[in-house]
Amino acid sequence: MHRFGLTHAHYLVLGSLSEFSRGGARPNQRELADFAGLEIMYVSKLVRGLEHSGLLRRADHPDARAFQLALTARAADLVERAAVVMRELFDQLLRAIGGRTGKRHAALMRTLEALLDEAECAKGKR
Repeated sequence: MHRFGLTHAHYLVLGSLSEFSRGGARPNQRELADFAGLEIMYVSKLVRGLEHSGLLRRADHPDARAFQLALTARAADLVERAAVVMRELFDQLLRAIGGRTGKRHAALMRTLEALLDEAECAKGKR
């Protein structure tokens, strides 16, 4: 992501915002943090930096304590170009197990999802 001037965290926030916003939604920082699986304070820090860089905009939200987030046109283009690179990298990594559509990939995804479910259950029992 460095070739685009983004850290992985920046790409995660911008990519998540892009995905969340596809249907026209304008999430606030908490909704974006939940969607991206990041801590709200970390997202807040990243959002301030991305806004300062001209990659996203914060607008008033019906809840006066929150902001609606939106990508700028420059950020949308950047996310689109970076996503192509990320898909290529992902395909390279998965080639050894038969690619995205291979049986080994499907088994790996089921295992990872089960582990995440277990972690969430354990977290909820604390």
